Amino acid sequence: MNNKLEEYILSHIDAEPELLKKIDREAHVKLLQTSMISGHLQGRFLKMLTQMIRPHRVLEIGTFVGYSALCFAEGLDEKSEVHTIEIDDELEDYIRSNFAQSDIGDKIKLHIGDALQIIPGYEDESFDLAFIDADKELYWAYFEATLPKIRKGGYILVDNTLWYGKVIEKVESNDWATKAIVDFNKKLAKDDRVEKVILPIRDGVTMIRKK
Repeated sequence: MNNKLEEYILSHIDAEPELLKKIDREAHVKLLQTSMISGHLQGRFLKMLTQMIRPHRVLEIGTFVGYSALCFAEGLDEKSEVHTIEIDDELEDYIRSNFAQSDIGDKIKLHIGDALQIIPGYEDESFDLAFIDADKELYWAYFEATLPKIRKGGYILVDNTLWYGKVIEKVESNDWATKAIVDFNKKLAKDDRVEKVILPIRDGVTMIRKK
């Protein structure tokens, strides 16, 4: 997508909330790898999709600064909640500060640690919606750990599944992230436990429905 087309899209959708705009701006000043932030377009998509699905519990793997978790929380009713898992404990205070600035921050439960150790502690089929956006080399492991925790008819969203377009290029032997995404996409395409569609939003979002 070229810059002019992206500007056109952003000017014709709902505005980015001021707090999220502030979180995005501050992250670009203080942190590296800010491409990990969902951003305006994807954030509005996550909020609207949450409103459509109406989940009671959302599981997020990969919090980073909390931007996407706040988008999910926007779409929830008062009795619903987001459980978000972040492995980098150095981000904990920063994330909690961002949540504390929001009047919906109390809908979000932050867990610091390894998602593959935390997820098994949840009851099976206890979530309605999940979002995977963490270590690309562990995508399939995250998916396998998450699927039993999603109710039948529930959804999993997986971010970055087009991976800067590298999924259709020749993969370098040491490009482990791209290899992992390509492998994930191939395995998922053959998985008859779920329905799936790749949406060309931002860097690619795969929407998965558990049969």
